[in-house]
Amino acid sequence: MSAKDLLLAIDNGTQSIKALLFDPEGNLLAKEQVHFEPYFSIKPGWTEQDPLVYWDSLCTACQRLWKREGVDKSRIAGVSLTTQRSSVINVDDKGNPLRPAMLWLDQRKTENHPGAGPLWNALFAVAGAKSTVDHFLSEAQSSWIMTRQPEIWKNTHKYLLLSGYLTFKLLDKFVDSTSSQVGYIPFNYRKLKWANSLDFRWRAQGLKPRQMPELIEAAKVLGEITSQASEATGIPKGLPLIAGAADKACEVLGSGGLEPSLGCLSYGTTATINVASKKPVSPFWLAPPYPAAIPGAYNIEVEIFRGYWMVSWFKKEFGFEERMEAMEKGTEPEILFEKLVEEAPPGSMGLMLQPYWTPGIKHPGPEGKGAIIGFGDVHTRAHVYRSILEGLAYALREGKERLEKRTGTPINRLAVSGGGSQSDSAMQITADVFGLPAVRPHLYETSGLGAAMIAAVGLGLHKDFSQAVSAMTRPGAEFLPIEENRQLYNRLYKEVFLKMYKRLGPIYKSIRDITGYPS
Repeated sequence: MSAKDLLLAIDNGTQSIKALLFDPEGNLLAKEQVHFEPYFSIKPGWTEQDPLVYWDSLCTACQRLWKREGVDKSRIAGVSLTTQRSSVINVDDKGNPLRPAMLWLDQRKTENHPGAGPLWNALFAVAGAKSTVDHFLSEAQSSWIMTRQPEIWKNTHKYLLLSGYLTFKLLDKFVDSTSSQVGYIPFNYRKLKWANSLDFRWRAQGLKPRQMPELIEAAKVLGEITSQASEATGIPKGLPLIAGAADKACEVLGSGGLEPSLGCLSYGTTATINVASKKPVSPFWLAPPYPAAIPGAYNIEVEIFRGYWMVSWFKKEFGFEERMEAMEKGTEPEILFEKLVEEAPPGSMGLMLQPYWTPGIKHPGPEGKGAIIGFGDVHTRAHVYRSILEGLAYALREGKERLEKRTGTPINRLAVSGGGSQSDSAMQITADVFGLPAVRPHLYETSGLGAAMIAAVGLGLHKDFSQAVSAMTRPGAEFLPIEENRQLYNRLYKEVFLKMYKRLGPIYKSIRDITGYPS
């Protein structure tokens, strides 16, 4: 009989789903990826998806994987799942979706939500937190569904994150990983369990504890693949599904993030900087730490909501030339954008970009807007594109310094993952702006690798996470700061970028008051 020594990781992102087969040394043996439209939008700012798109894509990816030469699914020891965060699905008692999934990208707000109640409102007002709590409740998808679609809300048996929905499809039971719980839900991020029954979020979001799935620690067994799921996916019946983690948590683990001295950057649709922590430290007042892939640990995160989405924005609005050339050459426009970076010098001849095209609750603030300043008649598309990469790096460096203050630990190394990390220009700019070595992990698929590492520990292929990191991760290409560039960026960061928001913040508030955007 074949040894059961392989790991199947399923990675469900915003635009595709991947079935990835790893060995215990962190080598990617086979991969299948199924792309889909990230969402449909029947009104501006709405982003929804048919949940069956995710499940059908999962089935297709797995079935294609088994057809790959050399793939022996009888060797698979177990399965783990990682998904995008904060996308929610209402289901009935049989697990059937009652409405489209509402994605993390959704921008609708609920101004007439039930609120926290008089007592809680008074307490939040005294603490100076009422506006933040109101913003949280207006952003919560449950608030909108409850107030605008009461019949759907009335019939909602379970309110699931995407991870919980796919877990149900694989196991036929409502369970999910503790480390996947990131979203506008009544979750106690410090104690890593559902909030107690007195927490204001239950009432304010119209939820009841019985509507949430049972939570199980990462690296523990959630259940076994059912015969129905096996028939649909080709995954062997009875294989254990190991509780995984959210995609960012898996990226941190897959990048080797065990200590707060390693800054784990993710250059995805959202750009983030994370550090691992054994203590639940908040990056901002009232902003929670998130569950790490390692049970009982935390990821402290600063997020730039519209991160390398900005490259897609640039491609759509200003990259017609590259899109046409890419079609002719059979390549990707992003590869051709590397030439644009080379056409503009470090510092973009004074063009400075603040990348808050969509602001966060606490950082930089709900009134935030994006800005580009310093234009002159010498500036071209190339300067604008380079300023995007530089602006994201500046914002993440600011996040690094915040995390260092909060954890008390200097960050002395950078591991950069995500699609943007495949750009040598972005990697060099990162090293120069931070003044630190920037390293790509040996494998691009860090979120899938992180999920496989969790499974390896849960199945006993590695005795603990330290051993899994040692065996399954290693550095790839390293980019060292260029001293001349480092000095230039350091001055621009300290003398310009750090001052921009303080100067522009009041203007952003006026714009919001006058135009109502963002409201």
